[in-house]
Amino acid sequence: MATDNINIQEQCEHEINSASGLHTKLPAVVERLVAAWQTEDCFDHVGPVPIPSHTSIINIIYQVRQILFPGYFTKTKLHASNLEYYLGKETTELYEKLSMEIIMAIRHDCRRSNLPCTRCEERGHRMALSFIESLPGISAMLSTDIRATLAGDPATASTDEVIFCYPGLLATSIYRMAHELYLLKVPIIPRIMAEHAHSVTGIDIHPGATIGSDFFIDHGTGVVIGETTTIGSNVRLYQGVTLGALSLPKNAGTIMQDVKRHPSIEDDVIIYASTTILGGDTTIGARSVIGGNIWLTESVPSDTKVILKRPELLYSGRKGGTS
Repeated sequence: MATDNINIQEQCEHEINSASGLHTKLPAVVERLVAAWQTEDCFDHVGPVPIPSHTSIINIIYQVRQILFPGYFTKTKLHASNLEYYLGKETTELYEKLSMEIIMAIRHDCRRSNLPCTRCEERGHRMALSFIESLPGISAMLSTDIRATLAGDPATASTDEVIFCYPGLLATSIYRMAHELYLLKVPIIPRIMAEHAHSVTGIDIHPGATIGSDFFIDHGTGVVIGETTTIGSNVRLYQGVTLGALSLPKNAGTIMQDVKRHPSIEDDVIIYASTTILGGDTTIGARSVIGGNIWLTESVPSDTKVILKRPELLYSGRKGGTS
């Protein structure tokens, strides 16, 4: 028995020594990586150029939610007596954190593009203040979105459930934050916010899109709303809806940045699941209903219902059995 234990110990030591020897192969890989990063074909962010913190921006999203929905996402129990203190503390912290991230975003653009001084400190603080000043308006818009959800979804009768649980409201909330920063021309931060919402909800709303009040996304997974989309008030979208662009040329990133590429959806429109609507000249008129699995690249007049012709279903299986 003692001999067996010695043999096992020797075998383990041999395997440990063999595995440790593989570390010597790592420096050669590092040398190849460094050499690759020194070419124009690879991308890195090595050097003194500052860049906003991805983690900090995501934390800012949820701090804004705590301000917009006081008491829902806070560890502190709120009362009418301490609400003003709480909101004052949170908005002050938000101002400091957001100012710093915006300043880094502006400075990053300046140094990457060799721009002259753009007074990033002053601009960053002013943009952060402008964003905070927009919070009451964002709160009012989100209230209409919550009411639209309650009116449009018989699966819930509770505002608490909508605020806590609905991915459509989460994505819309983050969109409305990011959109304000987009309007202020804050670099990169709005996209970081939007892509975080995309990653956690499956709903992809570009911060440049314009969306009116009483907006409701039901279920939501797979919804895509492009940058130049315009959506009116009281619009309802279901899962899998795409409001996108038509086929673009290879150099579209430079020549079509200021061109309207995505559709316009007027007031009181409903668009059902898995429908795709494309093109900057495409307008869906007010009070129209677009059925599921539709593909549209042309405008639809107001008060129009668009549905697919009933498909012919084929059933197969043994005679007398279930298909």
